[in-house]
Amino acid sequence: MNEIIMYIMAAGAIIGGIDRIAGCRLGLGSKFGEGFMLLGPTALSMAGIICLTPVLSGLLQKAVVPLWLWLGLDPALLGGILAIDMGGYQLAMELAVTPEIGKYAGLIVAATFGCTITFTIPVGMGMLKEKDQVFFTRGMLVGIGTLPICLTAGGLLCGLNLFTLWFQSLPIWILSAVLVFGIRKYPKQTVGCFSAAASLIKIIATIGLILGAVSYMTGLNIIPAMTPVKDAMEIVSSIGIVMLGSLPTAEILQRLLRHPLNWIGTKTGMSHLSVAGLLIGMVSPVPVLSMMKDMDDCGKIVNSAALVASASAMAAHMGFVFGVAPEYILPLLGTKIIGGIIGALASLFYIQKEKQVFNHSSYSPRH
Repeated sequence: MNEIIMYIMAAGAIIGGIDRIAGCRLGLGSKFGEGFMLLGPTALSMAGIICLTPVLSGLLQKAVVPLWLWLGLDPALLGGILAIDMGGYQLAMELAVTPEIGKYAGLIVAATFGCTITFTIPVGMGMLKEKDQVFFTRGMLVGIGTLPICLTAGGLLCGLNLFTLWFQSLPIWILSAVLVFGIRKYPKQTVGCFSAAASLIKIIATIGLILGAVSYMTGLNIIPAMTPVKDAMEIVSSIGIVMLGSLPTAEILQRLLRHPLNWIGTKTGMSHLSVAGLLIGMVSPVPVLSMMKDMDDCGKIVNSAALVASASAMAAHMGFVFGVAPEYILPLLGTKIIGGIIGALASLFYIQKEKQVFNHSSYSPRH
């Protein structure tokens, strides 16, 4: 199945590349180029963290891991609090006692929970106007609340038994509950903490990139434990290569599903733009966040809830997994698609429960 998915991505790269040569007449050539152009920003956020992962692992080994082991937990879950492409996978594997738990934490947890708290929430709160932040935080709350279901499905797809999965994931369940409480009761303070954490990660990533670049250009081994920047860039490059095909493929999929999307919009009371956002979010959450100002209120909540699990499934995250553990592409996509659907359905139920849906496509939650 993994090979079939990658052949589909390869077909997308062929179609997008040919259209680019032909002058982007179908609009797919621009997606082909866009996929590769994202390589720069991706490298800027990822490479430095990957370089410093062994160092961060060493610090955690001394400070936190003994307590984690005393509780009977695999320290790999500590890596899952970072996004999969911001060092989460490398950190999880460095800390893992059991490789299977390391893969689950570094690929599944980091691609959902980690991505949400270190990327989607800080970026979303920075991009959105205050009137849209209300709907965004409600959607995040619902999406995070459904993570236990999403991650249970992901762990089972990874081959873990249910008891091990639930016991090892207990810290994530507790952290999710605290997060939901924080967003519900103290949204500004909670998001402020995430923004501060995101800024700290950015600083660490930049320092790692500086040290890696200096070491590469001068041969000086500044920090012996560091991963060479050349190895980090190899991982990043694999993402860019997959995105050459995944972005055109996602665009084709969106066009083919235009009528079903319209039908879903009619049934749910969302506009076509809001329904399309659910598909676009699987490529990148950033365009969805930029579209929210034009979405109906119901769509803002539903898209935000779905992004918790589904963000970047068809682009950066799939590309990353193909580079480090291609056998986990199917579990990753299964987790993100299942989680996105559950998040969207749960948010629609939440909206109905609030009983404030009006005028077909507008929604006003309680403040």
